[in-house]
Amino acid sequence: MRKVIAVYVENKYGVLTRVSGLIMRRGFNIDSLTVGETEDPNYSRITITMDGDEYLMHQVINQLYKLHNVKKVKQLDNSNSVERELMLVKVKNTKENRAEVISATEIFRAKVIDYTPEALTVEVTGPTAKINAFIDVMKPLGIVEMCRTGVVALERGDSIL
Repeated sequence: MRKVIAVYVENKYGVLTRVSGLIMRRGFNIDSLTVGETEDPNYSRITITMDGDEYLMHQVINQLYKLHNVKKVKQLDNSNSVERELMLVKVKNTKENRAEVISATEIFRAKVIDYTPEALTVEVTGPTAKINAFIDVMKPLGIVEMCRTGVVALERGDSIL
């Protein structure tokens, strides 16, 4: 089962390497990892998406707390959090597929952010399922290149990590 873990760490050199290395050394696979500075420039927030059961998550969280620069760790509840992902996808621009690409872009509430005679670049944001569905629609039209950010997530309401 897919789980999201938020890790609040000191914004210092090497912290990300230690966090990802700890997870890797234990043989766990990271599906997505997103890092950014928080409202306080002294701290960063790492959002990790992994597949695993509750026992695995408990193990990972306990191990993360043992790292010196880790200040807080929390497994986010899917029903009480908001998740988003960003993707840029470059699709072939031909007479045959142009209208379909633009139509799909409108349906998915995405944006064409670059247009050349050879390719259209589309920006899509939303839950991971929406991003995956857009990819499925674009594959037959000719994806040239794509890049995804990984999941960012926050708890709903006034909860703080």
